[in-house]
Order: sequence, then structure tokens, then C-alpha cells
Amino acid sequence: MPAAVKYLPLLILSIGAGPQILTGQTGQYQNKTYVQGAITRGHPAVPEIALIFSGDEFGEGLTYVRKQLKRNKVPASFFFTGRFYRNPLFRKDLRRLIRDGHYMGAHSDQHLLYCDWVRRDSLLVDKHEFSTDLDLNYKAMEEAGADVSRALYYLPPFEWYNDTISAWSAEKGIQLINFSQGTLSHTDYTTLADKNYRSNETIYESVVRFEKARGLNGFILLMHIGAGPARPEKFYSLLPRLLVLLKERGYVFRAVDELLSNQ
Repeated sequence: MPAAVKYLPLLILSIGAGPQILTGQTGQYQNKTYVQGAITRGHPAVPEIALIFSGDEFGEGLTYVRKQLKRNKVPASFFFTGRFYRNPLFRKDLRRLIRDGHYMGAHSDQHLLYCDWVRRDSLLVDKHEFSTDLDLNYKAMEEAGADVSRALYYLPPFEWYNDTISAWSAEKGIQLINFSQGTLSHTDYTTLADKNYRSNETIYESVVRFEKARGLNGFILLMHIGAGPARPEKFYSLLPRLLVLLKERGYVFRAVDELLSNQ
């Protein structure tokens, strides 16, 4: 685990050369956007973007995504659960991602739902459960060969959290992050049976429209490394097309720690 720091409400906390943690905050601070203590976007005037991929149960896109990133010389960030890191089916590709220098991060060990979907301030885990689960995630990362000293940014499971989770993360010396709002890339897990189903083209066009209207400077763009058999079309299959689009628009790709520390 990264070295722990003492939590002081609404204060900036420094972790050596790592990020500065601003807990319990929503709004702008030092050119970054925060929502309940999690960074959700970097500098709005710098044409840099971070592609992040999360994974828990499914990882059928792992090999394809890794190869496309390598072919296009694009760095990315991967946030996986402990059980994903421990899955022998993913071991070879995980080693190659690490070797290629991508950011490897935590996503909880068992993909816990931290708080109620409607009453966000209502916790579904206690502090001990949160801490133990996260420690196991970091242990699995380390056993897989990832550099945990670099893993100071944390993507919560389900990308859902509250002020308390932000504070507990800060106590463990890590900064909570989440995806930037505005596109539908995070819906690439949906299936035809879901009311919120979004097709690949719908998701892709949402990125195009948002970029044209407001730009993607400092954006944290989330995709899933797998959606399982219930979703026949996989959005990660459009990654080459997406990379061409973003390069043509002049964006520079950064790992999430580089995107946020450089700004």
C-alpha cells in the first residue's frame, strides 16, 4: 500500500511526490475538477486526455486493447479489481501491460458497491470492510507485478462513491478519481436487455459531439476492458477509430498520473 497519511477534513494532503489530496470537495481547484473529493477532469485548457479501462469479471478485450495501444504508441491507465489481477486467464496480458509502461491501478478487490444508488450518503460498507478490501486489491496488484508505489490514484467500483469514501481513501494515501462527465463511453457495458442500452455507434457519436461542442481537454475517458457475452458488440473494437479521431483533433494521450500531475 502507498504510505498512509493523516486525514484532515477539507485540507490538502501531500504524499511525497504523489498527488495532493483534496477531500470532501466539489468544484474547481488548481485547474482540476473535483466531485465529492474525486478528481473527474484535468486542466480544461490543455489538450491532453487519459484513456482509462476498468475490469472485474470480464476481460475479453484485454489482448485486443493492449495490442492497439502498442501499435499506436498510446499510453493508457488500467483499473482492475483484485479478482481480475488474480485471474490466470489475464496473467500474460497483465504482465505485458506492465512491461509496456501503462498505469496499473486499483478498483477494489471484490467490486463492492460502497453507497446506495439513490441515497448517495447512505454507506453500504463500513470503514474496516472498505480498508480490508482495498488492501487485498493492492496485494493482488503487487503479486501480479504492478508497481503499487505508482498507484496513488484510485477508481472506485461502479464509479460510485461519496464524501466518506473520498476521506477514507485519503487516509490510505490515495486520491480518488472518476471519469469525466459528458460522453456515453462508460455505458459500453450495457446489453440489449438493459433500459439504458447504448450501441457502439451511439457511444462513439456521443464522444464526437461532446468534443466538437466543448472539447475534451483534461478528459478522463472511461471504457470497460470487457462486457461479457450478453453484449455482442464491444465498444473497445472501435478503439483504433477513436484513437485516429482524437489524434486528428490534436490531443496528446497521457497515463492518468501524468495527466493530473503535469497540470
